[in-house]
Amino acid sequence: MHRILTIATRGQGLYEFTGEVTRLLRESGTGEGMLTLFVRHTSCSLLIQENADPDVQRDLKAFFSRLVPPADDPSMNYLVHTLEGPDDMPAHIKAAMMPVSLSIPVIDGRMALGTWQGIYLFEHRDRPHERQVVVQLIGG
Repeated sequence: MHRILTIATRGQGLYEFTGEVTRLLRESGTGEGMLTLFVRHTSCSLLIQENADPDVQRDLKAFFSRLVPPADDPSMNYLVHTLEGPDDMPAHIKAAMMPVSLSIPVIDGRMALGTWQGIYLFEHRDRPHERQVVVQLIGG
C-alpha cells in the first residue's frame, strides 16, 4: 500500500498528521508491517514528537529559529543562496539537520507509537506551502 498525503502549511511550524496516517492504515486492513513516510521537499522535515503539550512544538520552532536564523541576520552573511528569500537557505539547512523520512512499525493494524507521540511535518519556510508525504506500508 502506498499513498501520497498533501499537507497544507501556513508558514513555519509543526503540523501534526498522525490522524491521516491512522486513517490510511485502517483503510488498508494491514495487520503487521513497516510504515515508511518520506517528504518530497528540501525545505521541510518529518518528526515524531510529543503531541500532548503544544509548548513542545513552540519551543522546537523557537530553538531552530535561534539555531538557524534568517539569511538577512548578520550572523548568516556567509550564505550565497539568497535569491528565494531570507527563509529559503535556512530552511534547507534545517531540513539537512532533521529527518526527511521516518519508519514506524505497525503491529495489530496500529502504529507502534508511544502514548504521547505524534507524526509531524516541520515546515521551515515562512509562506504557505502544499507539501507531499509519501506513505508506504510494507507487510501483510
